[in-house]
Amino acid sequence: MKNNSMLYRITAIASAALLLTACTATEPEETSVPEPVITFPDAPEDVYEVKIGETIWLEPVVENGADCTYRWLMEDVTVGTEIIYLFEATQVGRFFLTFEVSNERCTVDKEIRVDVLETLPPSISLAVPDDGFIIAVGTEKRFEPVVRNDTNASFSWSINGEIKADTKDYTFAAAEPGDFAAVFTAENEDGSDTIEFGISVREADEMPFVWEWERDTYHMTLGRTLLLAPLSATNSFDAVYTWRLEEEVLQQSDSPRYLFRPEHTGQYQLSVTMENEYMTQAKQLTVEVFDSEDAFLREITADSSPDVNKVWEFLPAPGQFVNEYYTADNMEEACAYAESRFAMQAYVSLGAFGGYIIAGFDHSVINDGGYNLQILGNSFDGSSEPGIVWVMQDENGDREPNDTWYELKGSEYGKPETISDYAVTYYRPSGPGKDVPWTDNQGNEGSVKYLGAFHQQDYYYPNWVHTESYTLRGTRLQDRTTDQSGNGTYWYNGSFDWGYADNFSPIDRLTDDDNYNAGVNANHLRISDAVDSEGNPVNLKYIDFIKIHTGVQAEAGWLGENSTEVFGIRDYNMIK
Repeated sequence: MKNNSMLYRITAIASAALLLTACTATEPEETSVPEPVITFPDAPEDVYEVKIGETIWLEPVVENGADCTYRWLMEDVTVGTEIIYLFEATQVGRFFLTFEVSNERCTVDKEIRVDVLETLPPSISLAVPDDGFIIAVGTEKRFEPVVRNDTNASFSWSINGEIKADTKDYTFAAAEPGDFAAVFTAENEDGSDTIEFGISVREADEMPFVWEWERDTYHMTLGRTLLLAPLSATNSFDAVYTWRLEEEVLQQSDSPRYLFRPEHTGQYQLSVTMENEYMTQAKQLTVEVFDSEDAFLREITADSSPDVNKVWEFLPAPGQFVNEYYTADNMEEACAYAESRFAMQAYVSLGAFGGYIIAGFDHSVINDGGYNLQILGNSFDGSSEPGIVWVMQDENGDREPNDTWYELKGSEYGKPETISDYAVTYYRPSGPGKDVPWTDNQGNEGSVKYLGAFHQQDYYYPNWVHTESYTLRGTRLQDRTTDQSGNGTYWYNGSFDWGYADNFSPIDRLTDDDNYNAGVNANHLRISDAVDSEGNPVNLKYIDFIKIHTGVQAEAGWLGENSTEVFGIRDYNMIK
């Protein structure tokens, strides 16, 4: 468990038989004795924490443990020969113990870690918006903080200095408008942790209407359909949205979405007005329509490379590889890091759901109807972390990825369990070594777990995100992550048929190699699978830019979050 490398992470789940154990004796040619399997169910990350001066029982579970002998070793010295070992915390530090199980077939072992600490105070994680919470009069808000080291802890909720509850979870409600100061405290004998935030209770007509737009100016090619819609809209109540071109009303409905189909080239000035019984708000947009996609095609030259030549954006979701072994304080530095990794054919981790990378080629990648794009990952049977792939054509010819993204339809596109407009907001943790809370636009919340046994950088929240929260959006697949052991030791990330990065596809990997050693291997995708916002084929002749984002929101126990890994992106036309 001391190995922090990515290779350790991906090979550790290759099979249950290899899960941190290995036969160290020669197996008889014929035997009916099964190999023992060791797990520590009360330490999913194989890490125990104990306070100095106390003791802790280390209690493994051994499957196939009949007629076995046991041995505990610390620094290669035998310290116990029973299945259970009493560890005495006599000094502060980090201690590694190996538990061996032997039968007539073989010897297997597993290493665990015991951290002896001066204190074990509680640690609170709670997703709090930058400006606190805003709720309407008469509604309720349920708070369910995550508290680590909460054994024997006491809890306290106060509102405006008055104690309201002594439970970990708390439901707030107010019959009158006002501003409230909430304080939650968790305390045990070793210390306490506190989080403070504001709750603003307002009448419906005072609830702020907020809509967020990706941009003010859009580009498109004549003959295509462009979806114009805010990324999000809150507190709209029973709004009516009116779309206008100049003064002409184009659409009036309860939906802010509008499909724009221009009849000629040029610049269009559109507006949308949101109106409800409390307020009116308008947004102005410009759409530039170009005549033909042929005008900006960039031909391949003798100097062209099959690999992407520039990373335009790199914004991972929080994850165990974020900020590890690299420092980036702004987007430019983050992109430089990603470019350097691609140059070495080393992984770039996109973190949990929505984490993304945008890259471009030094030429246009032609759609010949077959596989045109090759994306390198490290999937193998039981370890698929699918990335959704998007493509963009340089429709306005400015050589920048500021036009329309089209999703490459994969095998899960359009299925009921696939969410096309999924959004997750991640919140900066209150201190180092803490989980990263998140909420989504489906009313769910959770956290990206801090895995200190493997990845010990202070924060999994990207250093170059300077706001207290950020939101990532895209298509979300229903994850296929399962605990096949039933006790948290063997996690299986199932594959999808085709159309995704870092996915052990039986189709688009174009090989039957099982990639048992978790090496770099490729998924192949077709530009002809690009669809517009309505799911209709776009029929792009070529593309110039590509975007990949992690397509699931899933945790696999001690393995941590599912995170798409990308080792490189290539124009497959140039190498096939």
